[in-house]
Amino acid sequence: MKLSAVIEELEKEKGLDRAVLSSIICEGMLAAYTKRYPDLSLKATYDKKTDEIKILVEKKVVPSVKDAEIEIGARKAKNIDKKIKEGDTLWLPFEGKIGRIEVLRAKQVIATKIRDIEAQAVYDNFKDKVGSIIYGVVHKCERRGTLVKLQDVFAFLPKSLSSPSDKCAVGHPIRALLKEVLPQPRNESQLILDRVSGEFLMRLFELEVPEVFEKLVEIKNISRAPGYKSKILVYSNDKNVDPVGACVGVGGARIKPILKELGGERIDVIAWGDSREEIIKDSLKPAEIIRVEVVGDKVANVWLDEDQRSLAIGKKGQNISLAAKISGFEINLVDSESPIEIKKDGPVVEEVEVEAELAEVETAEKNSESD
Repeated sequence: MKLSAVIEELEKEKGLDRAVLSSIICEGMLAAYTKRYPDLSLKATYDKKTDEIKILVEKKVVPSVKDAEIEIGARKAKNIDKKIKEGDTLWLPFEGKIGRIEVLRAKQVIATKIRDIEAQAVYDNFKDKVGSIIYGVVHKCERRGTLVKLQDVFAFLPKSLSSPSDKCAVGHPIRALLKEVLPQPRNESQLILDRVSGEFLMRLFELEVPEVFEKLVEIKNISRAPGYKSKILVYSNDKNVDPVGACVGVGGARIKPILKELGGERIDVIAWGDSREEIIKDSLKPAEIIRVEVVGDKVANVWLDEDQRSLAIGKKGQNISLAAKISGFEINLVDSESPIEIKKDGPVVEEVEVEAELAEVETAEKNSESD
């Protein structure tokens, strides 16, 4: 079997070393012969001079041959190797043939070995990049997600890790967080991407805001409702640097590229301070808050005018839910009527009150959109 042409083709296509490829092909051929002749001791070697794979069989040197497949006569053996003696073994060319089924077996083994080597190479190249931003091009739009091409490797952005505002367009550039590198491909992909996590948003701020990258401004917490709104809590390690101003930039110059990347998702940047009341108050923006009272370590009562209530709650209760997550407090909105309690994992209120409140919010939003 001439191998140089096959090895050269695989070397160009897969980018693998010639020695590795020849070893893999030998393993594949040995698997095929072993399948056909399971009772024989066989090995496969690549002869560079003849450019062929040679299958060898181990035979025992005996005075009288009873089984020619595994034995060789002493006289004949000495013609091959003068130092040989009875009881020794020799590796001799094997003349047995294999059929179509065994050839298929060889191809399967070779393909599996090559895939394993490629998978290990991808894993080694990307394992240290987990948690960083990856740049690629949209290769294919599927029902379950987006296939992204990163030079010679493909990554996958699942639908569950895509923002509702993301649009899949083949050929368009895309940025995403490398969430996970799998040791072996899952559905043909080893690299799993993410565009909905708080970590993705944090990395975008590190790219766009030098103070965040240099740790002069520290991101304390992030809460996201992908496609709708995010809230980010920031703190300055330098008294001369305004954390909110640094993140927003002059005329919004720094935050605008992030908003564009997120498809128009709104971002509230909140300054971290010593006052828990101020953090809670700012986390409920754009609503104007009259007073905040912290009760214990986990509950806050918030007073506001009736016309600010829908702004505090937000669309489908998302604004107050984000505020609860980023502040770490359960928030009770207090006015002349009964309070509404929103826990960190979402709204928990009486059904009638929730429906009424959300209906008011949605009506207000529709009116503002029509205006």
